[in-house]
Amino acid sequence: MASSRDRQRKLARAKLDRQLARRASRTRRRRQIQAGVGAAVVLALIVAGSAWALGAFDDDPEKNTAAGDVCLWTPQDATANTNLKDVGTPATTGLPTSGTRAMTVTTNQGSPVTAELDLASAPCAGASIAHLASRGFYDNATCHEITAEGALRCGDPSGTGLGGPTYTFYDENVPVQPEASPSASPAPGQPPAYPKGTVAMMANPPGANGSQFLVFFKDFNPAKPVYPVIGRVTGGLDVITKIGALPTVDNGSGAKVKPKTDVVIQSLTVGEPTTAPAATAPASGAPAASPNAG
Repeated sequence: MASSRDRQRKLARAKLDRQLARRASRTRRRRQIQAGVGAAVVLALIVAGSAWALGAFDDDPEKNTAAGDVCLWTPQDATANTNLKDVGTPATTGLPTSGTRAMTVTTNQGSPVTAELDLASAPCAGASIAHLASRGFYDNATCHEITAEGALRCGDPSGTGLGGPTYTFYDENVPVQPEASPSASPAPGQPPAYPKGTVAMMANPPGANGSQFLVFFKDFNPAKPVYPVIGRVTGGLDVITKIGALPTVDNGSGAKVKPKTDVVIQSLTVGEPTTAPAATAPASGAPAASPNAG
């Protein structure tokens, strides 16, 4: 009898173990399903959030892109720097980021100089110069320096090198030289970072661009370029070259860089954006294509 009871207890115990095992298995399976569902929900939320951030749910993605800020204009205090001239700030949205604008600079030194501003590589510089030109900012400003690098420096109404508008913007399209050693000079035969005819921004301090720009009348190929390239001369480079040959005098700060004869911008105008380069042939000595920014 005892052995029969022992056998029944063993059978009951085995049955209970099987029930407990099945219950544990169901619990594990339920938890796995819940975890999987939770992970799927989290993943779906991440994907949806990313798509929303990228504008996937916008009615018109192209319209949304055009409405985004293209340029950031950093305010400057005209009371701290009285050389600054307030003519307002350019727009931040709806600015063209492709094509070109024609810039025409008329000086007291001969025929007008024309240039092509590259909106794809330097949209903020193009927008800024167009804004300033529309406000007459450059009219009667002098080109106050002939630089040692072989460029004419213009665009400061104060003529001090410290002037500009009451905003600045960051560098765009600074050429990058091929990697070599940190102190190496550019390799012989390498195309210059700034071919003659290049138009570039001139910031003071560096990285805080305003209204000042350079027009190179000589090739310049530094080991470490710092001037953002914004376009190229398409006509009148001979005028810039002639100005570059003028004798220079002390600029009041001990540097003999000021043209002895005043170089005055009588007018500076900027045309509407175009989607193709101008059909006119470049002036003698002007680069045949936009400068390569690296």
